[in-house]
Amino acid sequence: MSWMEKLYQSYQAAQALDLPAEQAIMPISHTPQNAHINIVIDGNGHFRRASVLEKTTIMLPATESSASRGSGEAPHALADKLQYVAKDYAAYGGKKKAYSGSYLAQLQAWCNSAHAAHPKVQAILSYVDKGTVIADLIAENIIFVDVNGQLLSQWQGQSNTTPQLFRLLPKEKGVLDQGAALVCWSVEIPGDEVADTWKDASIQESWIAFDTDKTSDIGWCLVTGTQQALATIHPAKLRHSGDKAKLISSNDSSGYTYRGKFLDSSQACGVGFETTQKAHNALRWLIERQGFKNGDQAYVSWAISGKNIPEPLQDSWGLFTASEEFDLDYTINLPEIPQPDHSRDLGQSYAFRLNKYIAGYKTKFPPNEQIIIMGLDSATPGRMAIIYYREILAHEFLDRLKDWHETFAWWQRHIQILPEPTDKKPKTKVIWPASTPLPLDIAKAAYGDKVDDGLKKKTIERLIPCIIDGQNLPPDLLFACIRNASNRVAYPKDKQWLWEKNLGIACALHKGFHHRHPDQKLRRDYTMALEENNTSRDYLFGRLLAIAERIEDVALNISGENRPTTAARLMQRFADRPYETWRTIELALQPYMQRLRVSRAGFLTNRLKELDAILCMFEPKAFTSKIPLSGEFLLGYHCQRQYAKNKSEIDTNESSGDEA
Repeated sequence: MSWMEKLYQSYQAAQALDLPAEQAIMPISHTPQNAHINIVIDGNGHFRRASVLEKTTIMLPATESSASRGSGEAPHALADKLQYVAKDYAAYGGKKKAYSGSYLAQLQAWCNSAHAAHPKVQAILSYVDKGTVIADLIAENIIFVDVNGQLLSQWQGQSNTTPQLFRLLPKEKGVLDQGAALVCWSVEIPGDEVADTWKDASIQESWIAFDTDKTSDIGWCLVTGTQQALATIHPAKLRHSGDKAKLISSNDSSGYTYRGKFLDSSQACGVGFETTQKAHNALRWLIERQGFKNGDQAYVSWAISGKNIPEPLQDSWGLFTASEEFDLDYTINLPEIPQPDHSRDLGQSYAFRLNKYIAGYKTKFPPNEQIIIMGLDSATPGRMAIIYYREILAHEFLDRLKDWHETFAWWQRHIQILPEPTDKKPKTKVIWPASTPLPLDIAKAAYGDKVDDGLKKKTIERLIPCIIDGQNLPPDLLFACIRNASNRVAYPKDKQWLWEKNLGIACALHKGFHHRHPDQKLRRDYTMALEENNTSRDYLFGRLLAIAERIEDVALNISGENRPTTAARLMQRFADRPYETWRTIELALQPYMQRLRVSRAGFLTNRLKELDAILCMFEPKAFTSKIPLSGEFLLGYHCQRQYAKNKSEIDTNESSGDEA
């Protein structure tokens, strides 16, 4: 139960943080819920007005049972659905069973207890007991009935006149239940500035005291090691307000859960009511505040003290952008980094920036500060599992994160939004900063842009140990990315940007994989720049392909043709049979070189010099070998392309034939 103890400690630390009310951690005995209708009454319980709320999540007082209720009867304490709060729900033809009796009984018990001489709660009880909730809402045109006075389940008018509530409530086969609308209360009392009951701290404190006293099962809490009221039901709604999955559940008393060992669940594991409430509230708060969500899968990392930490599943570009945009207190001011020169920059500017960034966080953490990384997923709607859990010292966490961003960094394609001084549509620019790829982008690069959710989840699960534990990349994931990046012809003309993005990802993974390779003989450190002295067969073939592509591309541009080059069309075949395919590409270049000899002689001369220099670096047997190319050819290819692109942007004399 270490994870629960850490979450409990995190809750205590979060309460001490100076945060705005909307960002504060949720108190115990409360649960998040989407509210649909707000009813305003006065201090004497008289109706004033009502309105429909859109996309409003509130914290409402709840019991253990109501916080995790399914289809059974379990009323919330104050805000609840119409089928609970409206005594006249059944009279207007409500489709579901009316539960106003249990709702009123619980509200009455709260008001009669020693903890709730609260005027707002008393006013709500007085109003609800009148039994006019549905009638008042009909009069306010919030809910609607047919000619027989029965609640509508479908809007019968024109679509452009559909009431607001009908657009918000969930539908099943086009049918909805207005009784499912959740009502929250505002009580207007002269001199009281907080009319909304879900924002009133005094109501929260009153309910917490009442709800805690109701629990009579006292025992040892195995998390805190203290004797306290034990929880019988544990909270749900961890990832969102409609989440039914639980981390702790013990409702199988008639099956095999306790047979031969225990009589009830508390004998197996007793967890305090306050402890589980605080731990689950902390987890819910952390996921909402700084969690990474991938469908039903969620990952969250946090420091026990509540200090900000870098997001493990973010790429380097995103981390740097966030630190500059929001001026985080936990980062050292970073210098302005110009667009890198790929012919000279070996990644030093990126390494310098990364070191400064990590050092900024390290100054804020003492040596014994702990970081927790936790992953959650649910196989069924009611059960959730912890799929990943690590407790790690802050400095070790930062060192491993730094190693990931150093090892798996490469030039990645990004779109930069340029600020506009007016209200015009902002302009964008393609840039190639040094960065690690996003884990989600790695999944798409390996298995296609439309990868299914299950495979996407599994990919993230496999990448987390590479980031946090320093494990090496799974080889099959690397090979899938290399294969897709090599198959350029599979990308349509309007998706060539995606191929360029996947090419950068494949290069980053190949670089990182060989840096961490378990076989010392195969371990290799690549620089993020063109290695002109690299004599590796695969690297040289990649450079040849890039130069051949550039020669043909320039020739096509001169003649105004817009079609893929031979090198682009044969890239996959080139990866499988480089020597044979190179002969085909070389022959196909001849007519284009004839065209360039007339209009761009200087450019062609320099490209031919580069080709000759690269061919001279091959070993004869390696050049004619039939062994397929490894992912290293993509590094040579990408570096040569980036070098040429950078050179053409700087060297304005190339078209005149004055190149050195």
